[in-house]
Amino acid sequence: MTFRKISLTLFTLVLGVSCAYAKKKEPKYSQAHQLTPDQAALVQKAIGQEKILIKAIQERTPLVETYIQDTKPDVKLYEIPVDDHYMLSRVDFGKTFYDKTYEPRATAKKGFFKNSMASITGLTKALGLDKRYTYNPAGFMEMMFLDPSSFDQQHYVFSYVRREFLGSVRTWVFDVHPKVSGMGRFYGRIWVEDQDGNIVRFNGTYTGPTSEDDSRHYFHFDSWRMNVQPGVWLPVEIYVEETNRGEGDKQIGLKAQTHFWGYSLKLPTRESESVSMKIEDAVDKSDDSQDVSPLQATRNWVTQAENNVIDRLEEAGLVAPLATNGYETQILDQILVNLAVPNNLAFSSPVHCRVMLTNTVEATTVGNTILISKGLIDTLPNEEAIASVVALELAHIVLGHHIDTRYAFNDRLLFPDEATFKRIEMNHSDTDDLTAAKRGMEYLQASMYKDKFATAGLYWAQLADRGKQLKALNSPLLGDSLLKADGTPWMTDLTHNAPKINWDDLTQIPALPLGSWLKTDPWDDKVKMLNAKRYAPMNPRDKMPLEVTPIYFKLQRYEVANVAPAAPAAAPAAGPAAAAGDTQPTTAPPAADPAQAANPPAGGTPNPQ
Repeated sequence: MTFRKISLTLFTLVLGVSCAYAKKKEPKYSQAHQLTPDQAALVQKAIGQEKILIKAIQERTPLVETYIQDTKPDVKLYEIPVDDHYMLSRVDFGKTFYDKTYEPRATAKKGFFKNSMASITGLTKALGLDKRYTYNPAGFMEMMFLDPSSFDQQHYVFSYVRREFLGSVRTWVFDVHPKVSGMGRFYGRIWVEDQDGNIVRFNGTYTGPTSEDDSRHYFHFDSWRMNVQPGVWLPVEIYVEETNRGEGDKQIGLKAQTHFWGYSLKLPTRESESVSMKIEDAVDKSDDSQDVSPLQATRNWVTQAENNVIDRLEEAGLVAPLATNGYETQILDQILVNLAVPNNLAFSSPVHCRVMLTNTVEATTVGNTILISKGLIDTLPNEEAIASVVALELAHIVLGHHIDTRYAFNDRLLFPDEATFKRIEMNHSDTDDLTAAKRGMEYLQASMYKDKFATAGLYWAQLADRGKQLKALNSPLLGDSLLKADGTPWMTDLTHNAPKINWDDLTQIPALPLGSWLKTDPWDDKVKMLNAKRYAPMNPRDKMPLEVTPIYFKLQRYEVANVAPAAPAAAPAAGPAAAAGDTQPTTAPPAADPAQAANPPAGGTPNPQ
């Protein structure tokens, strides 16, 4: 018996040594196949285009928004968010990743983000990463580049995989790995479009200083670019995902999205506001008045402050430019009418809705303009939920909770973009929010949405439930949070009518994932509706309320994307009665018949996502 134990021990020891020796000799990268002349020519073209891209980006100062959710495993939902972190910066790549982070309001921690290194250091601490990990100092922003200094055939090996369409763009796919390991070298897969050799997508990670596991030093990411102008491809979004970052019982995952926009920021114009001029003309003809009353003068003064602030926010890349027949006018403004008409609300100047371009869940008012964040709109599951937000903000306007009129003096808005959050105060007091919530409920009860409080209330209940973990998502940059300081929603009366959240009820969609409704043009900052097919969830894991998800673009060339779209197809049925594989509860541009507003058109502008 003793001999058998010794023999087994010796065998195990010899086997372990042999395996260790074999593992040591095993090459880190798979053997690359020799490229054909056509493949080699495309690779060489891609290397040249990458250098051109870097020069093009160095001439831009885009906004970069990174939102991170830490996750943990869950039996029913696969994984759930347990914490989150947010960062927004205007980055000048001409100064080696120098960024000017948009400073938070005074209520946030002072001095958290001051410059590029401080931003990455603060982000690293926020992610709970200790000294055992070493991270690239350029952080999430560098994932828009493959290798800014040495991406060539002297430093990398290319292996052809296949041809593949990404949307309407045909690409050649190559696996790439460095010839010699080095800190920060790319290791993964690239997609090269076949016309000009632009790299339109790359997926992988960066290598560490040795042949050890690179996940200890870098995250894995999927980086996408878009044809924003003729012959110009620029980074638009990056998705990052890691699992089991902790040790032992601390199995924390990570999902993050980084968005780029504002590549061509320009001063806003007021040409689109011809409606206001027509109203003034009509007033002059009706009563032949040449004077302005004190009340009208006061309202005009508020409007002047409103226009100055909206222009400044648009110039800073924080508010989407108003587009003719855009989402704001087709959907949000129509919902506004659906609330104002039955409540007999008459305004001396028009009330409009605009979209903030951030992922934070917030809303506010600036004079007669209602601002709703893209993140909030994306997560709202249906028209009645959108209406509940609009009703709350409409009540602020009616109650006279307007912006500080000191902004009527334009010199008060002459400050750097990154100081916007500190220098413009647009949030309402708790007293104003509470009063507006009560009035907003009155508007809803008198409107066409009065029989849909249950589904509208589900969103507010879901927001409150996940607000405990997603504090960064619910921390407003400019406006008001939809949650009180204690975590309960302002429109809490709606939640009283809502059923209990039931993950197993697949007809119940309390909230949608981020990015569900709108897309931002990274060049001109305009927002458009996604032209994406909606699928009903097949299991609780498909719901993903308020969560970060992977990204996937159906790419199009710029010339193709500007061709007039075909006529929209018939809208699908909405709600539980829809056929399997149809839609989740949805919202669409309300037509002449408001009842049609609950269903989105299946056609429309070609969509890159």
